[in-house]
Amino acid sequence: MFGSPQRGVNAYAKVGLETGIAAATPHKLITMLYDGAVLALINATNHMKAGNIEAKGKAISHAIQIIDNGLKASLDKEVGGDIAKNLDALYEYMSSRLLTANLQNQVEILDEVRGLLTDLRDTWKQIGEEGGGAQAGGAPVANQRQ
Repeated sequence: MFGSPQRGVNAYAKVGLETGIAAATPHKLITMLYDGAVLALINATNHMKAGNIEAKGKAISHAIQIIDNGLKASLDKEVGGDIAKNLDALYEYMSSRLLTANLQNQVEILDEVRGLLTDLRDTWKQIGEEGGGAQAGGAPVANQRQ
């Protein structure tokens, strides 16, 4: 008669996430991407240490997707100039390192990339706080076109 309680919780969480995304500024969306990639790498680390190969691979793939299809895709290299080009190269480096970490089961590489993402997230959040939380410097880097 009733479905799984976990399914209800998942549906509720999905609605909350979708609502948060719909209401977020472009600056906040980038912060959410950083947070998602960091969380995926924490999960990957835990799965790697536990020997759960399939879940580790999925978590690393999820982090790579966020980096490539979210963070990297949001760059506007025309407007962002050298900053956007440098971020593009850094995101490319991160994705490459994550592939190596996955193939060689190296937690140290996951930690390295997680540290880079955390530093970028913290810097991005600070830019938002200084700019009143709006686009705050996002225009030169984040692609605002829709």
